[in-house]
Amino acid sequence: MDINRENYELGLPVIQKAGVAHKIEFKESPAMPVLDELLQDEKNHGSYDFIFVDADKDNYLNYHRRLIELVKVDKRSIELAKVGGLIGYDNTLWNGSVVAPADAPLRKFVRYYRDFVMELNKALAVDPRIEICMLPVGDGITLCRRLK
Repeated sequence: MDINRENYELGLPVIQKAGVAHKIEFKESPAMPVLDELLQDEKNHGSYDFIFVDADKDNYLNYHRRLIELVKVDKRSIELAKVGGLIGYDNTLWNGSVVAPADAPLRKFVRYYRDFVMELNKALAVDPRIEICMLPVGDGITLCRRLK
């Protein structure tokens, strides 16, 4: 889902080349109403292998509260390396601001969204339902594997 169909169409040639276009149902919409609709149907719970989030940072924690219900659960023990569903959150280093001192000079929009990104990072770190891995590529990507 995206609020701008052009973003989806930009990536569509790559999606088609990868042969996965049949697995994608694009919805042009803000994410929250679509997620709430998906959660109303029990068959959607635990049905997604992978969800990637690059959206409004002030809603990242709200997305996580919903998305965790949609990704598959690792039904076997961790020792067996059975992978549960993955959620990827983009921009979790947020221009490096998440480790900057509180009084660091930051651009206005970076400072505004910094607290939301930090709130998400803290919540993910203590969420017992997931195992996380933060990748320091680009602006940071955090992968969350659903355990329970």
